[in-house]
Amino acid sequence: MTSLQFRHATEEDLPRIVEIYNSTIAGRMVTADTSPVTVESRLAWFHAHNTDHRPLWMIDFEGNNAGWMSFQSFYGRPAYNATVEVSIYLAESARGKGLGKAILQHAIAVAPSFGVQTLLGFIFAHNEPSLKLFMNMGFEEWAHLPEIAVLDGVERSLKILGKKI
Repeated sequence: MTSLQFRHATEEDLPRIVEIYNSTIAGRMVTADTSPVTVESRLAWFHAHNTDHRPLWMIDFEGNNAGWMSFQSFYGRPAYNATVEVSIYLAESARGKGLGKAILQHAIAVAPSFGVQTLLGFIFAHNEPSLKLFMNMGFEEWAHLPEIAVLDGVERSLKILGKKI
């Protein structure tokens, strides 16, 4: 998709990042948060990202912000520095348009330039669209954590998908 543009997020983007993130909470498919987060509560998370090592990108499509993507350190120990969790969040108006595939392709393509050798996706087992997307992009199931989250009284399982770059 040639009309997708990626740029490093700035603190001025944080309200939009939070807005998109909060739009996914009610669906109980994407995040384990059960109530909306605030910009203030996400400041430390935002500042943990940087353009050299653990980037956070804003994604524009056809002149409008469509979402964001980030690389986040896995487990916080030096031996895991080459492993990151990739997160992709799309605005409601951008979902179901095939953008996820192009965004994940971009993540795979740029990962080596950030010293990343392994990408992980943490995906609820009932989130079949995301599981299908990652599997179609060459990710494999590396772990299944049964019924570790409770969303609205329903126990949910988490899958960890991985891909060596």
